[in-house]
Amino acid sequence: QVQLVESGGGLVQAGGSLRLSCVASRNIFSFNNMNWYRQAPGSQRVLVAGITSGGSTTYADSVKGRFTISRDNAKNTVYLQMNSLKPEDTAVYYCNAVRTIVSRYEYWGQGTQVTVSS
Repeated sequence: QVQLVESGGGLVQAGGSLRLSCVASRNIFSFNNMNWYRQAPGSQRVLVAGITSGGSTTYADSVKGRFTISRDNAKNTVYLQMNSLKPEDTAVYYCNAVRTIVSRYEYWGQGTQVTVSS
């Protein structure tokens, strides 16, 4: 069983920054993709940013230029650096890991709350 533990959320003023961390209980190089999703109240969970085992990244249009996803394989950790935060970034942020070997295996963290005040 894989465990993903997020941290780094909190309350910040608009324009501020936060860095989220996701620590995995196994070597993250074994995952094809590591992703950050977010879910605002009354909304669906949406992809914010993703990074492949090869280091390729993808971002939602709403966060391009403001958020940066990175990974440290030695620490089994994925980060999401969030700058120039806006009130609309307020949500619960979830770490997600996907491993595809014959079958697809997907794992989720418990989430960390990010609140951006105006």
